[in-house]
Amino acid sequence: MGRKKRHEDHINHEAWAIPYGDLVTLLLAFFVVMYAISSVNEGKYRVLSDSLVAAFRGTPKTTRPIQIGDNPPSGGAEQGRDDALPQGSVDRSTLSLPLDNPPGGIAGITSVGDDGTRAGLARMAEEIREALSELIDQDQVRVRETPLWLEVEIKTDLLFPVGIAEVADPALPTLQKVGDILEPMPNALRVEGHTDDVPISTTRFPSNWELSSARASSVIRLFQARGVTPQRMVAVGLGEYQPAASNDSAEGRNRNRRVTIVILANDEMPEPLPGSLTEAEVGT
Repeated sequence: MGRKKRHEDHINHEAWAIPYGDLVTLLLAFFVVMYAISSVNEGKYRVLSDSLVAAFRGTPKTTRPIQIGDNPPSGGAEQGRDDALPQGSVDRSTLSLPLDNPPGGIAGITSVGDDGTRAGLARMAEEIREALSELIDQDQVRVRETPLWLEVEIKTDLLFPVGIAEVADPALPTLQKVGDILEPMPNALRVEGHTDDVPISTTRFPSNWELSSARASSVIRLFQARGVTPQRMVAVGLGEYQPAASNDSAEGRNRNRRVTIVILANDEMPEPLPGSLTEAEVGT
């Protein structure tokens, strides 16, 4: 018998294409998943946000339709708010005061663009400047105006002894004057306590958080005693973490020890954010 010829096995030179195709498919799936989880549905997010606000604070205060897509809503109060903020200032209008008010806000205030509301802020600013003119001249008090809120900043060296949260007797007339001006007005207001970065550690005040909060609360209680409606007010302690100047000098630390009274144009409370109005924006 003749010998059978052996056939050599066929070698597939394109076998690499199969794992390569699998790899490309997996990479495509990976990037699709990453894109999907990184894209936020703005409409659903805002619906969820309004639902949570309604559950914990009552009915949402906005009647603007939900905007879905990349095009921002044009015009309206929000556009006016952004345009009204001076460069370098803090947007204090992103946190609402948890008040249980009827529709329309406090005393019928319905819009931050309401001319009467802004005129009321201007009147308050003028009255406060007139009542505290001597302290303003001494740089103990600063008054700042924007179309949406009014800030009255008082150095705590004028109000409180070192490490103490009770208002000093000589400072009572100053705060009483401010309280008397605020009492007949409907505006919401926020009192912010600030300290320098010098640490404190006592039984009552383990840190500057507690000290600044207690000082803000003392001012709130004094305003309440002067007839200011408590539901209009909120006290906030910010400690040393929102400085108005550098803590590297005695002058800077003195500048940072302050109480700021923020008076809103309506019933929306401002949110404290890093930064402050520039010196050029200070009105006296």
